[in-house]
Amino acid sequence: MPWKECHVEDERLRFVARLLDGEKMARLCAEVGISRKTGYKIFDRYKDVGLQGLTDRSRRPYRHANQLPLVIETTIVRLKREYPHWGAPKIRERLRRRCPDVQCPAISTVHAVLDRHGLVTRRKRRRYRAEGTPLSQAAQPNDLWCADYKGEFMLADRRYCYPLTVTDFATRYLITCDALATTQAAYAFTVFERTFRDFGLPRAMRTDNGPPFASGHALYGLSKLSVWWLRLGIQLERIRPGHPEQNGRHERMHLTLKQEATKPAAANTLQQQARFDAFLALFNEERPHQALEMRVPAELYVRSPRPYAGLTPLTYPLHDWTGTVTHCGRICDKSRKVNLSQVFAGQDVGVKQVDDHLWLVTFMDYDLGYFDDETCRLEPIENPFGPKVLPMSPE
Repeated sequence: MPWKECHVEDERLRFVARLLDGEKMARLCAEVGISRKTGYKIFDRYKDVGLQGLTDRSRRPYRHANQLPLVIETTIVRLKREYPHWGAPKIRERLRRRCPDVQCPAISTVHAVLDRHGLVTRRKRRRYRAEGTPLSQAAQPNDLWCADYKGEFMLADRRYCYPLTVTDFATRYLITCDALATTQAAYAFTVFERTFRDFGLPRAMRTDNGPPFASGHALYGLSKLSVWWLRLGIQLERIRPGHPEQNGRHERMHLTLKQEATKPAAANTLQQQARFDAFLALFNEERPHQALEMRVPAELYVRSPRPYAGLTPLTYPLHDWTGTVTHCGRICDKSRKVNLSQVFAGQDVGVKQVDDHLWLVTFMDYDLGYFDDETCRLEPIENPFGPKVLPMSPE
């Protein structure tokens, strides 16, 4: 049996019909679950305008306390048509000079009026497109580490395993191989922190452009993990999208790992990790490498002389003020709210005035972009990982 559909107008009509048949208002209102005040209102509307009075009326207020006068709105639209290349700040200033006796609306109100009349041309945001970075050819241990996730595979317990691997470029030394259940950044942080404590810090880290090493939606493709690496003084190297051969040494190690430690897959994550540990010892200490003149990586690799000591506070002595990025990715100063990126949450950035109403935002010694006092919108620069423009200290 299908559900019975009920409409408000039909229920009101039945309510009025029963009243016209002589039923009492109080008892009928209690039966349908409305107050007597509402019942009398429905009945009075029916007596005034008939069936049309049983439909819902508009809930729009009769007047708006802060509504812009029509003459001001018309003037704003006329000024925009007169000066089509002017934005809301200039239109507002022109309105203020033409009508000095009228309270001038805010810039945001002027922009809303222009937008409502279809007079705003929306610019397409310049989206970061991964292109890779210059790649070095390290010859010494710990000058360059390579990190990546080997392709996921299913264990015997029907759960997926995502091996996170790190190797030293010069010596082929397999630094770590961890069986993880996901590629989320929180788990990668744990692995890298333990690795840095055990082996020290590299000079640079080479990865692809996928998460958690990079983010296609964040500023300059950074991620929270890569920002942490920058804070530790580790330079970023990224291969070009679709060119895994630029990280060929690491990918070749993945082939050996796949052949010797994943086929067949272990019963669960713990057993698979035991296989990875055994493979790591074999790969580093027993397996000769032709590229190393048949030596093993353990004969060439030494621990990094740069110990891991956590993060040191950031200071910007050459900037006008320092702001801490909020969890939503903003820096706030008085009435200014500038959106950066959530990957910088909790980090300190320096802000320096470079021209009238124009400010430069810097993270460490990387210039991120400019914003002005009117829009407070960050405009990224081309390459913040190029030459260092503003040093962090006078030295």
